[in-house]
Amino acid sequence: MFSSASTRARVGRIATAVALALVIAWSGGCGGKKKSTLTIAQRLERARAQKTPELQSRELVRVARSQFKAGDRKGAAKTLSEARGLIPKDNDTMLVAPRILEVAALFAEMDEKATARGVLDEVVTLAGGVEDPLGKTLMLAEAGGIYGSQTAGAGDSAKALATLKAAATAADTVDDRFKAKALAAVALGYSDAGLLDDAKAMVEALETSARAVEDPRARAEAFAAAANVRAKGGDSDAAKALLKEAAEVADTIDRSENKAYALLAVAKANAAAGDDAAAAKLLKQAEAAAQRVADQEAQRVVREKIIAAKK
Repeated sequence: MFSSASTRARVGRIATAVALALVIAWSGGCGGKKKSTLTIAQRLERARAQKTPELQSRELVRVARSQFKAGDRKGAAKTLSEARGLIPKDNDTMLVAPRILEVAALFAEMDEKATARGVLDEVVTLAGGVEDPLGKTLMLAEAGGIYGSQTAGAGDSAKALATLKAAATAADTVDDRFKAKALAAVALGYSDAGLLDDAKAMVEALETSARAVEDPRARAEAFAAAANVRAKGGDSDAAKALLKEAAEVADTIDRSENKAYALLAVAKANAAAGDDAAAAKLLKQAEAAAQRVADQEAQRVVREKIIAAKK
């Protein structure tokens, strides 16, 4: 059929290349992950085309983070301001607050401190209308931590202290079943804000409360929070013991979403204690657990938190 050996060899090589290309294409369409090749302009267009303002805002925050990582701080700030304006004001406060806090944290990370403080002020105002003591505590504690952080926050120690005191007051009224979660949030807020004396003052109560908790995720997160505070306060031995206990508890969790969050908390505490190797290992385990979360939105949220923890 072919006129020469060289022609047959050339055709054979072409056939092999085509077959290989088909295999690669088939593999990519059957579970292989493709990296996005969209430009920032295309991603912005796609974000604005989302069906609801909430979805538009969420996608714009992602684009803003990419812009900032690429060195375009001005563009990132503009995109993030657009995202902030799209967050629904009439939705359930507990659903809206995490989105607003995410925006505040990114503004702070971008060193747009004045804007970050303005967004945080909005969160504090919203928290004033929240009746659920745990919800109020969590909102105020996170806001306080961002207010006070000197490295990736708004650098406002006075507002941090006032907000975290309000969070501690709210935590005192939380039902015993959720007390450890509330105390952990406040202790971490104090720690993130650099208010270590206040953080230390809460640790013993937090550890006592944690040992009384039946829910393993809450117990692991509480131990991790206590370890974080101990580590930042220079008590490395106590931190290591708490981290060991936290990891053991997290390992017993069956539900994938809860396991991912518990492992994430323990990983972050290990990083705070200076054990980057242990933190990296735990983040991999958290990723594996997150991959098993059936609900796609819940999986997206926890995976984004894991990715953020790797920075």
